[in-house]
Amino acid sequence: MTATYQVHGDIAVITLENPPVNGLGHATRSAIVDGVQRALEDAAIRAIVLTGAGKGFSGGADIREFNTPKALQEPSLHTVIRVVESAGKPVVAAIHGLAMGGGLELALGCHYRVAVAGAQIALPEVKLGILPGAGGTQRLPRVLGLERALNMIVSGSPVLSEKLAGTRLFDQMIDGDLLQGALGFARGIADQRPLPKVRDLRVSLPNADGYLQFARNTVRAVAAQFPAPLKCVDAVAAAVSKPFDEGLHFERQLFLELVQTSESKALRHAFFAERAASKIPDVPGDTVLRPIRSAAVIGAGTMGGGIAMNFANAGIPVTMLETKQEALDKGLATIRKNYENSMKKGKLTQAQLDQRMGLIGSTLSYESIGSADIVIEAVFEDMAVKEAVFRKLDEVMKPGAILASNTSTLDVDKIAQFTRRPQDVIGTHFFSPANVMKLLEIVRGRQTANDVLATVMDLAKKIRKTGVVSGVCDGFIGNRMVEQYIRQAGFLLEEGCLPAQVDRAIEKFGFAMGPFRMSDLAGNDIGWYIRKRRYVEKPEVTYSRIADKLCEQGRFGQKTSAGWYDYKPGDRKARPSEAVNQMIIAHSAEIGVQRRQVSDEEIVERLVYALVNEGALIVEEGIALRASDIDMVYLTGYGFPLFRGGPMFYADTVGLPNVLMAIRRFAKGHHPEAWRPAPLLEKLATEGKTFN
Repeated sequence: MTATYQVHGDIAVITLENPPVNGLGHATRSAIVDGVQRALEDAAIRAIVLTGAGKGFSGGADIREFNTPKALQEPSLHTVIRVVESAGKPVVAAIHGLAMGGGLELALGCHYRVAVAGAQIALPEVKLGILPGAGGTQRLPRVLGLERALNMIVSGSPVLSEKLAGTRLFDQMIDGDLLQGALGFARGIADQRPLPKVRDLRVSLPNADGYLQFARNTVRAVAAQFPAPLKCVDAVAAAVSKPFDEGLHFERQLFLELVQTSESKALRHAFFAERAASKIPDVPGDTVLRPIRSAAVIGAGTMGGGIAMNFANAGIPVTMLETKQEALDKGLATIRKNYENSMKKGKLTQAQLDQRMGLIGSTLSYESIGSADIVIEAVFEDMAVKEAVFRKLDEVMKPGAILASNTSTLDVDKIAQFTRRPQDVIGTHFFSPANVMKLLEIVRGRQTANDVLATVMDLAKKIRKTGVVSGVCDGFIGNRMVEQYIRQAGFLLEEGCLPAQVDRAIEKFGFAMGPFRMSDLAGNDIGWYIRKRRYVEKPEVTYSRIADKLCEQGRFGQKTSAGWYDYKPGDRKARPSEAVNQMIIAHSAEIGVQRRQVSDEEIVERLVYALVNEGALIVEEGIALRASDIDMVYLTGYGFPLFRGGPMFYADTVGLPNVLMAIRRFAKGHHPEAWRPAPLLEKLATEGKTFN
């Protein structure tokens, strides 16, 4: 049952019942049409109320039907809206919770709309690289006006229903019970004729052409890599310049064009990948979670403070522990400053700042955090330091507390052995700045209990992170792959590139930041520390020694105002360094490499395919549950361009045989040992298959 039909006196009520958000799948669409026809054939029925059960009116298309024949099967959403709009009895949409995408388009096809406060109203299709395809771009401007509607359609952001009260979108705001209010409204308008239709309204705005040109210029500047926002402007412009049916046809043409673009395919892949990442095959969905009512963080530095902010932002009390009072004071001051900066930007009120600061406690005593439900260690990336912390946590933490490590590379299984409760130990690898970055790599140890894993995955959602599960290996998913990316960047310097050329090429490809600017931001000493460990543990793995020479000069990046680039104090602008460039050229001569011109295309292929090849190994080894999880790691934690869908999806679009061919070509050049094709890549390329 995806919709129910009930009679309340002389009013028929059709209730959408397709949890979780009453998606408009084929069965639901059919049930709406059947319900409307039934009401029209019953002489006792004077009006129809269309509403939703549970969380809201409707969230739009049923994502479970995406890319299946059912998505296009009649009655289509266009047909449903046509049936509703042409009904001879008034149809009233009663909205609560949410009316998004096709759900809002359906409501706009009704003769009247009533709503309660707090409902989220949106046409978010642009976030999937498409535009509203069932009349949204034509009807919304007719009820909200050109400017307001265009802002909603181009941004895809939800607006609360009460902020739209007084517009033609809602005929009445209901106080109290929605259904009773909607029934009363329906009886009040039951005999009014002719029935109002949104399609009959006109869109008017003085100097509409000038405003639309301004909108196009703005959208071009901020969404250059995404075609959908500009097409949204074109579709809305048609609502102004064309008769309704022509505008509807034009909208449909644009929709069909956008569905075929690589950008839309990438965005839709990311949409489904994020949902897939939350599913762990061997952890049942009904696993009983451990309660997380309080938290503790070991360390009040940049990372520890950022992690603590995540808990406070979610309303969870958190205590930071440090060894010295001055470190605690500094950490708390940094947190307050971060919140004050948000307040200056209008993102927080003073009351919210005070409330969040009130949730963050501090202590110098391990004993005082013993009752926390979860404790996250965020101390120096050294196994001996981690051992001391976890042995102490094992002593003081209550039974059932989750013991988490924010390690970025170290062995979580080894860390778990420092306790008598390895089942309670898990890795929670936050990305800096931890209060901003979306990614949370959740590292599942060999003995990590299912309920611990399920609880931390649920916690990731509560603190507004994208949780991705990784198995235990050196560097987990993200840092294990980025090491190969950084290795290739170093080899490119030896062969003929300079840092600015490498960064410029990969940033033009779409990365938020190139490898050398990224290293300067993170601190070159961090990579140096890890490499020195690698030289002992994995002597067979080769690296360019240019980065070591840079660090020997104390050029650790932005924090020392000198790294791969030069910086001015307080200024993050990267300025090419002549001294560094000369050092690179001299190093090539020292190791006997004849420098050459390297194309931007080669730079991009070597950096990206290094990620892809290592990603294939990670999937094959079971470190990542699926290739799309790797894409989520790189989209949310490493600045991989969203419009390309992540490294593994990008490889699929290029064609795995082409990727393999390039890797074999690179294996004939400098450092061939870095280019051993992953068996999974070879297998899929040979079979004509893809990662995703």
